[in-house]
Amino acid sequence: LETARSRPSVEMVLTLAETLNVPLRDRNELLRAAGFGARYPEPGIDALLAGPLGATIDTMAAHHEPFPLIVVDRTLQHYLVASGIAPTLQAALDDWANTAPRLNALSEELNAGERGDAQRLDFTALASPFPRAYEFVDGSAYLPHVERVRRARGAEVPESFYGDPLMYQATSAGFLGPRDGVPVASEEYGIDFEAEVVVVTDDVPMAVSEIAAGEHIQLVGLVNDVSLRNLIPGELAKGFGFLHSKPRSALSPVLVTPDELGDAWRDSVLHLPLRSWLNGERFGEPEAGVDMQFNFAQLVAHAAKTRPLAAGAIVGSGTIANQDESLGASCLAERRMLEIIADGKPKTSFMQFGDTIRIEMLDDDGASIFGAIEQMIVPHG
Repeated sequence: LETARSRPSVEMVLTLAETLNVPLRDRNELLRAAGFGARYPEPGIDALLAGPLGATIDTMAAHHEPFPLIVVDRTLQHYLVASGIAPTLQAALDDWANTAPRLNALSEELNAGERGDAQRLDFTALASPFPRAYEFVDGSAYLPHVERVRRARGAEVPESFYGDPLMYQATSAGFLGPRDGVPVASEEYGIDFEAEVVVVTDDVPMAVSEIAAGEHIQLVGLVNDVSLRNLIPGELAKGFGFLHSKPRSALSPVLVTPDELGDAWRDSVLHLPLRSWLNGERFGEPEAGVDMQFNFAQLVAHAAKTRPLAAGAIVGSGTIANQDESLGASCLAERRMLEIIADGKPKTSFMQFGDTIRIEMLDDDGASIFGAIEQMIVPHG
């Protein structure tokens, strides 16, 4: 050791570091602590990430990212990744005033065929537009459905139902993908689908008026609101609403802005038939624009009566149903109610494992607007 010195020499610092096998990056720190300059190269983070290490980190990060936001063309044939504008749809809605014009410009370029980086859309690869949402509230705006359910039970529809929407807090912690199986623990639960229309809002202030509420509707889509019918009576008898009887739902693979719907979107109502096929056979195609007692502006205003709605809130219409029974139904419970009313008992069974449901809405030219929800009932586990 050196003696009679106020500080070690540079040689002593290097000797100690070598003897103690100090990593090179830390030897520079020792030298600086002793008052000397660095002796070893110190590549910056950019240099480190430019090589294999950076490629490995990028691969790991990509596998942990949510599915990126994409913009699809009107034919649902091609898409562009829009993560440069917002990483997810929720992030876009959080800053909708800034992201919407940029997403619209991207859409116009895509539809005009001006983007060479457009990719072919594969519906089997699409996840839910919202893997989860802050809020999902579901109404029951089609009174033919409510009236038939009540009539089959020998009950009257309360007068308040005609002026005050029915609505419940649905499950939003996770949504099934549009082609995911629907996992259910038992066929005895009375498995049913419900074909509905949904809207998605930006930030909605509390106590918003019905007129103003319509301006907060930014996206429109479809949902399969899965219901377990045999669990509903017991839950409602407790007087505290749904829980076990309403598992996770599935949104359509594509959501669209109301302006893209043209004349089909009027007065906050979507005026097109909603089609469903059970096990490949036509089940129903009732008109979503007919017999809707409360439009979506009214439903949004109702949901926000005593609380604001966060951007990305999903508001459902409830099961589509018409007075015209020839158009079929949008859920098995509806058909069973009609059978009870006509014959005193239902003939149609609820869904079993292996059964499939397809829900889709077509425009006047027969083209799919939102893509199809196609699901199979599968046993849990």
